[in-house]
Amino acid sequence: MIQCRGVQKYYGDYHALRGIDLTIHEAEFFSLLGPSGCGKTTLLRTIAGFEDISSGVVLIDGKDMAGVPANARPTNMVFQSYAIFPHLTVADNVAFGLRRDPRSRAEKAAAVDEALGMVGLKGYGARAAHALSGGQRQRVALARALILKPKVLLLDEPLSALDRKMREQMQVELIKLQRQVGITFVLVTHDQEEALVMSDRIAVMFEGNIAQLATAEELYTRPASRRVADFIGVMNFMPARILGETATGVTVEAPGFGQVEIPAANVSHADPGDPAPSIGFRPEAVTLLAATAPATDRVTEGIIDEVVYYGDMSYYDVILDSPDTFGGQPHEIRISMRNVFGRELPDLGTRVRVGWSPGSLILFR
Repeated sequence: MIQCRGVQKYYGDYHALRGIDLTIHEAEFFSLLGPSGCGKTTLLRTIAGFEDISSGVVLIDGKDMAGVPANARPTNMVFQSYAIFPHLTVADNVAFGLRRDPRSRAEKAAAVDEALGMVGLKGYGARAAHALSGGQRQRVALARALILKPKVLLLDEPLSALDRKMREQMQVELIKLQRQVGITFVLVTHDQEEALVMSDRIAVMFEGNIAQLATAEELYTRPASRRVADFIGVMNFMPARILGETATGVTVEAPGFGQVEIPAANVSHADPGDPAPSIGFRPEAVTLLAATAPATDRVTEGIIDEVVYYGDMSYYDVILDSPDTFGGQPHEIRISMRNVFGRELPDLGTRVRVGWSPGSLILFR
């Protein structure tokens, strides 16, 4: 549905987009994810036609968009601010894009009702826009964009103004809405969790470049670089010493873990300037072992330095026993554990055993 080929964008001397190559499929929920200033909103605006590109090609549904203004593209955008007109009713806001549509008044009214039904606001047409909650204003903005039946809906951080509970609810509703209407959604967000929950695929951007484009699961479990791993969720990092390579992977030594072979599929790139090599693993990839649990050869020990309780989960910062070969420096890792009924929560200063699996470790070299 969307193709970007070598897209460059300059603002004077500032290089905002640096040769973006990207394909977004029809009926895909796609996200552009990255920190502030990485170029994700600029890329979205070039697709929408609100920004001209310095060089390269943008195609939508196979057609070159060079010289095509925003109002002539098969796209519509929901802005971060929603841009709801407070002096108009809900129905008038949704119908705003139909001002020049040749359909009759009755046909337009039917289209408004259909659009409001899509976003769960059926019967709200006569309500004053200024009387709506934040979540309802967001739905009105969605209905106004969808009433024109675009081929692509562009979403510029549409949930950022909502509280956490409403944001989580709207994430699920947007997923259902995208499946219902069957068009391509392109979301810009800096919220990693939001992108992981909602997207078929995600492009992670840094400094005008795409660092990795993959499914949510692949980004989380197989990050292409240490920088991507550090940006997506929580990741533990520890120094490692490479001992050799085998037919199936790389043998390393790491503090607290000893010698271990990292599978070849789990070897990623360190970023320029990073202290390489290192290993990384997610907090849920390691576990605190009960005192009665049987010993295995994949167990290390340490002392709990901090406990953070989140209701359903607890996070434990554990200082691992480190061998002298790593300078005797303490190495702290974070472990997440679900708070199941009957499991005791260990206190600060408790000495614990930590179980782990080689398949959960990623080598950055």
